Amino acid sequence: MSRKPPMPKAFRRLWLASGVSSFGDGVYLTALPLLAATLTRDPVLLSLVTASSLVPWLLFGLIGGALVDRWDRRRTMYVTDAVRGALLLAAVAGAAAGWLGVPLLIALAFLLGIGQILFDTAASAYLPEVLDRDPGLLKRANARLRGTMDVLDGFAGPPMGAALFNLGRTIPLVTDAVSFLLSSLVIRSLPASPPKPPAPKRSLLKDAREGASYLLRDPLLLGLSLRPALGNFAFSAGAAVFVLFAQEELHLSATQYGILLTSEAVGGFLGSLVCGWLSDRMGTGRALILTAALLTAAQTTIGLADDPWLVGGAMAVRAAALGATIVLSASVRQSIVPDALMGRVTAAGRLMSLGAAPIGALLGGWLAHVAGLRAPYLVGALFLAASTLISLTMTSNRKVEAAMAKAEQERRRADEPAEVAP
Repeated sequence: MSRKPPMPKAFRRLWLASGVSSFGDGVYLTALPLLAATLTRDPVLLSLVTASSLVPWLLFGLIGGALVDRWDRRRTMYVTDAVRGALLLAAVAGAAAGWLGVPLLIALAFLLGIGQILFDTAASAYLPEVLDRDPGLLKRANARLRGTMDVLDGFAGPPMGAALFNLGRTIPLVTDAVSFLLSSLVIRSLPASPPKPPAPKRSLLKDAREGASYLLRDPLLLGLSLRPALGNFAFSAGAAVFVLFAQEELHLSATQYGILLTSEAVGGFLGSLVCGWLSDRMGTGRALILTAALLTAAQTTIGLADDPWLVGGAMAVRAAALGATIVLSASVRQSIVPDALMGRVTAAGRLMSLGAAPIGALLGGWLAHVAGLRAPYLVGALFLAASTLISLTMTSNRKVEAAMAKAEQERRRADEPAEVAP
């Protein structure tokens, strides 16, 4: 059996920074709905808090991708994390001054969402640089990053967030601020991106349109983006009112709510572990079909179940399928998209996928208001069923393998020395 090549040191530092930041996010994202629920019991207002962190993708997603392709990607990441840490500390100061309210939470989530655009797009574009676009290394790296996020963001962070919230409402915000600042310091030690060749002067909008056009013309990339768009729409519809669902339908305390969220971390971690095994044995396309079917079944179960243990199990299955989907989709995209377009294509795909989330969150709040807290989950399951059809038709094994082979041929041609005319 051939030994797998070791990961470069730069990836290990990027992995460390991601882990530190993921733990802080798990604390913050668990405490935020609990904090909002102390200020209002209106499901529509709660859905606005959730949606405000995702609306920036609709407004600035493509522009963020164009900026990432122009800027040094490492610098973009560490500056963004430093600014996000400062924003959280400013919000804590505002709360101490008596300004704590739903408007403050909406503004904070919106600004942090802008930072997420720049950081996530830059990180996704920087990873292929570190790993020299090796498909095997990319799959392993994305699995490790996803698994770490699931453990720290989803498993360690939620109970810690609930515990810190019980000690003080703004303590989780301070914890997340510290994690951002530590992440910024680690990322600053990474090697800089290669110098970019001088680009022709043109508008950001034109650059952004080029990335979007590249994605829309490629059926495989389009399918890989449509699936998470439907998924995020469905998940956000339920997530927007999940704190009320847990309290009023499952009758859970704040601590039990935090523990329930850890079931997603367990599932997500397992999904990141097995996705490579599934891909090797079934092919990436068939693995994506399987995960789509599991997502549909799990979301339906959550909407129908009364037992918190059954809900937790369904959440674990859903997270495992989602984690595997994210790892496999990201690895394919990072392997086949040209480096000069990586930031813009990544941003266009995330705009499509995350842009559906705030719409889903608002719909979820409305559905819960008019039809009850289970309605967002059952309606969301219908959209997840549609994603299975997309996997069957647009991201099959044959299409994935053909795209990977074409990208490899183009890289080899680009690496060949140019012939010198006699």
